[in-house]
Amino acid sequence: MDLNVLKIDGSLSGKKVTLDPAVFGIEPNDHAIYLDVVQYLAHQRHGNAKSKDRSEVAYSTKKMGRQKGGGGARHGSIKAGTYVGGGSIFGPKPRFYGGKLNKKVKSLARCSALSYKVKESALTLVEPFEMEAPKTKEFAAIIAALKAGDRKVLFVLPSNSDNIFLSSRNLPYVNVITVDEINTYAIMNSNHVVMVDGVQDILSERKK
Repeated sequence: MDLNVLKIDGSLSGKKVTLDPAVFGIEPNDHAIYLDVVQYLAHQRHGNAKSKDRSEVAYSTKKMGRQKGGGGARHGSIKAGTYVGGGSIFGPKPRFYGGKLNKKVKSLARCSALSYKVKESALTLVEPFEMEAPKTKEFAAIIAALKAGDRKVLFVLPSNSDNIFLSSRNLPYVNVITVDEINTYAIMNSNHVVMVDGVQDILSERKK
């Protein structure tokens, strides 16, 4: 599939790019996308919830009462979970929620997500540009000129650009990342993907 490269004012630059069908033109695999998104979200969880058990709460270790003749249960410690202020029983412990996913499955998921955007005509290529200073108004004008909309735009750069990143921070609907940070969740969580020309070649090279 051929895609026109636009200037930052939204006009045609005169350059046309042929997208790699192995990356942007495959039959999307929904299950691979599901697995990759679930793994990504699981990795975002801190997993640091922690409660104290009976060995960690600060209470007396003295036996509650004599073993026999008290007329009740034989309690051994006030730190038991049956008492108010006692330790938690089977409470949460720090843990890692993420899991392993094969590289080929992650690659399939990423290519499936990109193929969806191409099918939906939600992928735009823009020629490389730089911003002399962080200007949110100027960057918002670029997004508007590219007709990317004002709902969840993913802007992908070939390398880090501080001025472009800083210009986008006050735009809640724009997510600026580099090609090294691109992932299935970010693609699927956007309504439109804007790539700086050259990003598609990097993605195609990594697919090989």
